[in-house]
Amino acid sequence: MLRIAIPNKGRLSDSALDLLSRAGLRIQSRSDRALLASLGRDFQAVFVRASDIPEFLADGAAELGITGADLVEESGQDLTELLDLGFGTCRLVVAVKEDSPAQRPSDLPAGTRVATSFPGIARRFFSDLGVEIDVASISGAVEIAPHLGVADVIVDLSSTGSTLRVNGLREVGTILSSSARLLARPDCLDEPEIRRQVDGLVLALESVLRAQEKRYLMANVPRDRLEEVKRIIPGLSGPTIVDVLDGNGWVAAHAVVDADVVYETIAELKEVGAQGILVTPIERLTP
Repeated sequence: MLRIAIPNKGRLSDSALDLLSRAGLRIQSRSDRALLASLGRDFQAVFVRASDIPEFLADGAAELGITGADLVEESGQDLTELLDLGFGTCRLVVAVKEDSPAQRPSDLPAGTRVATSFPGIARRFFSDLGVEIDVASISGAVEIAPHLGVADVIVDLSSTGSTLRVNGLREVGTILSSSARLLARPDCLDEPEIRRQVDGLVLALESVLRAQEKRYLMANVPRDRLEEVKRIIPGLSGPTIVDVLDGNGWVAAHAVVDADVVYETIAELKEVGAQGILVTPIERLTP
């Protein structure tokens, strides 16, 4: 069994388990405090803190892991990224008080005190800019630090920026963009059997992620309007056209379409006389 280190709580944990389940790796049984759980025949889940997962992989406690790219960068561990899982998206930003004259990170004076839960990233970032800073390592509620006199600036995660604005802070730069990633310990991928299992897992997860953005559309359309139909629903390699029994000039068109333009696609199909339009979700999609 390959061990997959998974965050033990929070939105990253919930999203990771949901994605694995949709890919066919459903937790067999797990109590609230269990550290291990079966994920089918080939995989076992190991539940640890999200921030500890890079270290777990590096130390050989697990072969695979799911955690945020920001946490991997902070750890400094040399891990192989297999797949961007698309959830847990955020940015690590530099923010100052609203009345600060700084417009960009390089404007900050030497000796600026920076509060952050990412001291390693902060030091490397400002070192590359040639700005000498004093780091105050804080876990949680970093945005309050400037108002308590703990620091002049913060480096913290932000999704929409609303928390920063509520606390009277203003972004002056983005250090990195982050999302959840599927990671591997590099040396384990050299073993053929492990590589085979990992490739199968990546293929399964990719098929689920790809399907999230697509819908399967079916419609009865006039045969003499097929050229227009092909333009409206090109599909992955053109729509599939099926004769309708006793259709009297009608055929059935089937195609995979982008989820975010389904409403426009339906309207265009109606304009060329389509009837009986059906749209359904797709569980997996492999080109």
